[in-house]
Amino acid sequence: MADAHYLFAFFRDNGQDGVHLASSDDGLEWASINGDRPLLAPRAGTERLMRDPHVTLAPDGVFHLVWTTGWNEPTIGYASSKNLIHWSEQRALSLMAHAPGTRNCWAPELFFDERAGHFLVFWSSTVEGRFPETAGRCEDDYNHRIYHTTTRDFERFSPTRLLYDPGFPVIDATMVRDGSRTVMFVKNETRYPEPAKYIFMTTSDRPLGPYGPPSEPIASDWIEGPSAIKIGDLWHVYFDCYRAKRYGLAVSPDLAHWSNLSDRLHLPGGRALHGCVLAVPAAVVQRLRELPA
Repeated sequence: MADAHYLFAFFRDNGQDGVHLASSDDGLEWASINGDRPLLAPRAGTERLMRDPHVTLAPDGVFHLVWTTGWNEPTIGYASSKNLIHWSEQRALSLMAHAPGTRNCWAPELFFDERAGHFLVFWSSTVEGRFPETAGRCEDDYNHRIYHTTTRDFERFSPTRLLYDPGFPVIDATMVRDGSRTVMFVKNETRYPEPAKYIFMTTSDRPLGPYGPPSEPIASDWIEGPSAIKIGDLWHVYFDCYRAKRYGLAVSPDLAHWSNLSDRLHLPGGRALHGCVLAVPAAVVQRLRELPA
């Protein structure tokens, strides 16, 4: 995108007030949009939260937003917009309805597969009774794996299936295209007997996998919510340092050698939580910046 600027969609506190936006020209210095007021308040689901927002710009110019509707809800929030200001009616998608015992649907994301012509929707869920070999390795008896479905119109969805099981609990998957391969960043959610809690990457020839072995951690532990994007010649992976209560950033020229640029990352306002970064046309950012402060 020749005239790309960048947006960061995130939530604050428990996600009860909705999705916030910030903008940047370089991916390092970020400014609040809409006076740091949420652009969309949660209406979907029973817990009425809007956590872990993920925004994707489709080839037809429509923005699609998915989010976590609640801590213990087996649904995913969905809405769309042509300008990030006016939104469609919010819906709670029951994509795990086929799996009794599903405790949650966390951190949903979207990836548009150009070759297949559809969206991949993926998230992490704990389903009671599944993966007994890793039971008890996470807080509150969670035991997450990554699940997925596909859709062309967000009305009809393919049957939900398991997307990624590396043999240990994982959450917060995100995908990017790197040439002909798909790169997935994901968090090792293991807590016991020794904590992992780090972000690694894995690759595949296609978005639906199969994926290769996990890489070494790309940054320190006790981080989550990766969001990856290439800015200039560097891959940027943003992440939530939830124990340190700040945001972090790792960069790489080749997705193999990583440098920590967290000290150069400046976000506006208070504590930003698990969001996503995306490139958009300059005109989109300009209109958002014209909203009242």
